[in-house]
Formats: sequence, structure tokens, C-alpha cells
Amino acid sequence: MEVPVSSVDPLPALLVAVPVVILASQVGAAVCRRFGQPPVVGEIATGILLGPSLLGWLWPQAQHALFPPSVLPYTSVLGQLGLLAFMFLVGLELDLKSLRGHTRVAVAVSQAGMLLPLALGALLAVAMYGGFAPEGVGRMPFTLFMAVAMAITAFPVLARILIDRGLYGTPLGALAMACAAVDDVVAWCLLALVVALSTAGSPMEAATTAGLAVAFTLVMLYAVRPLLARWSARADRAGDAAVLVVLFSGLSLSALATDLIGVHALFGAFLFGVVTPRTGQRIEASAARLRAFTVPVLLPLFFVHTGLRTDIGGLTASPELWLWTAAILFVAFLGKWGGAAGAARACGRPWREALSIGALMNCRGLTELVVLNVGLELGVIGPQLFTMLVLMALVTTAITSPALTRLRAGKEVGRRTPAQAEPESALSGP
Repeated sequence: MEVPVSSVDPLPALLVAVPVVILASQVGAAVCRRFGQPPVVGEIATGILLGPSLLGWLWPQAQHALFPPSVLPYTSVLGQLGLLAFMFLVGLELDLKSLRGHTRVAVAVSQAGMLLPLALGALLAVAMYGGFAPEGVGRMPFTLFMAVAMAITAFPVLARILIDRGLYGTPLGALAMACAAVDDVVAWCLLALVVALSTAGSPMEAATTAGLAVAFTLVMLYAVRPLLARWSARADRAGDAAVLVVLFSGLSLSALATDLIGVHALFGAFLFGVVTPRTGQRIEASAARLRAFTVPVLLPLFFVHTGLRTDIGGLTASPELWLWTAAILFVAFLGKWGGAAGAARACGRPWREALSIGALMNCRGLTELVVLNVGLELGVIGPQLFTMLVLMALVTTAITSPALTRLRAGKEVGRRTPAQAEPESALSGP
């Protein structure tokens, strides 16, 4: 019996779309570097420009030719694979040991940098629920999601900014990384709760999902982590290919487990990175190789996937939508920047340093896009609110470097090079 074949072969279109996206993202990143911006700003902007916000508006035929319906599922899957690998790298880079020497200030800044934006985000959600929550979405998931979206800090982008400015190994850089690490852990836990509440059909199902997620986390920490520690001691004797296979297989299986539990595959990849030891040259080298392919090749497909869902033109339907966008930006800046800076100042830090910490904690970048795409896929937020929040992520990330330049004027004349500050991390691409 002859196997039915699809009338449209997606491979030719895919072989056009992938290099176009990669090259366009590289151009966008290079332009932003020239203006002192982290590359992720250019990559996010490129994804938006290739979507309905610009290309689809100016030349819809070209957008349809570049991203025909037959190719979108494949670019989406490739982008999701890149995202899983990237989340593994985020977990691998997470080092709570950086809290040493900064415990009191880091705890105070991270708490204020989470609690104030969470509270303000919840208040904003109460005001927006009637007009922006999709039909059938409960008040609790919507409110909690908006609170989490306001409280995100982009740990990897922050690391890249600190490295670029020679601040990675300084007291300011160490404190900012410590605060961001704590914020990341709390934010992902809260987002897991949002996913559980959104996907469960009843409170009992939500409790079951939460219980399974906690059990899986404990297994990873107290069973898988010791096994990986013993394996890492022998990993240097294995080939590079073998170590890379183990790491990618592990993050994939861990992602599958959390997906089956019901708290999204991203959490599994992130958790596998957290429990993977960084000791050993083979693991470090394999992580660097994974980053070298993931960041420039696969992640741009995720940015375009986000850009195709973002329609800035849709906000022109009513001036009220732009007022809500301004309100989101105001809450984002006040909650994250204001909360972190206020706490740092209350702990005795000089005003310039406190405001610099606030500016760094306000950087949302790729991490925010991950959260927003999860919310849109779950149906917790709609396309209009998604677009508003994407713009917020872009603006808060883009403002970080100029703000640091103004706040650190005269302080970085003798700043160290990235190589002098710290060896380049596995996340230094975004």
C-alpha cells in the first residue's frame, strides 16, 4: 500500500527560512552591539520586524513566502529545541554560592525585587482582568501570571552585560548575579504554579500536579545529582561527543518528565542544568559547544516564533491600548528597578550603586519572552496583552546599558576586560 505523501514539501521553504532568520538575527545583534546594547535586543527586535508588525504590514506576500504555513511547525519545533538547550545552560550557570559575602544585601534586594513587582503586577492584573483575560481564564491564574511577568530578571542577559562592561568579577557584579539567581529560582517556581493552575481541571488535579513536581525536584536533587557528580568525576576520561550526548539526552528526558507531569518541558531542562555539576573540563567544553550552536542557530527561530505572534499594529486600534502599555511599563520599572534600588539603599549602599543594581535587576530579555510564550500557549493571556508585554520586555532590556552608562559615569574608566573579569560563561551569547 502506498504511503500518502503531503502535497507540499516543507523542506525547500525551511532551507530558505532558517538561514534568512539566522543572518537577519546576526545583523540585528551586530547593529545593537555598535550602540552598546546586548545582542539579545537586536535579536528580539529582528523577530518582531519579520512578523506582522513590519514585514507582514509592509509586504504581506513576502512574509507569507518566507514563512508559509507548511514551514511554521518545523521552525517552531527547532526553536523550542534551542530553548530547551538554552534553559539547561541557564540552570547550569545558576550558582547560589555567589550569595556568600552578600547574603544580607542579596536576600533583601532579591526579596524587594520580587515582592514589590509581584504586588504591583497583581494589582495591575485586577484592573486588566475584565478587558484582557481570555474567555474562561480564572482570575487567580491570570493575576499570578501577570505578577510573575512583572517580577522577571533575565539572569543570562544580565551576565552578558556585566561581562561586556568588565563588571562581572566586581562587588557590584557579584551582588547583582546573586540577586538575579535567587529571583530566577523564585520566578520559575511561581511560573510552575501558574502552569499547574491553568492546565488542571480541578483543585485536586492542580494539587496532584504540584505534588508530582515537588517529588520530581527532590528526585533530581537527591538522586540524579549525586549520580551526575560521580559520572562527572569520570567524564574527563570520556570523549567530548559522549559527554555532549549524555547532557543533551539528560535535558531532553528531564524536559519530557516535567511535560508529562504538566508543568512544561522548560522546567525539566532548567532543573537538569541546576543538578549538573560544572566540574570537569569535558562538561565545560560540551556546554560551550552546545551554546555555540544553540544561541546563533536555534534561538533566532524562537525569536521569530515570538515575533510572528507579536502585532504592534493591533495596538493602534485604540489609544486606550497604548495607555495600558504605558501602565505596564510604569509598573515594570517601578516594581523591579524601584524595589531593588530601594532595598539596596536601605542596606547602606550608595545611591549610584543602588540605582545600578535596580537597573540590572530590571533587565528582562529572553527570560521574559520564555514566560510570555508559555502564558500565550496556555491561553492565560491573549495576543494583545502578549504584544504589550513583549514591548515591555524589549524596552526594559534596552534601557539597561544606557542607564548603567549614566549611573557609572567616571566609575568604569579603568574597567577590566571580560577576560580579566571572568572567563566567558556558557550563556555569553544572548
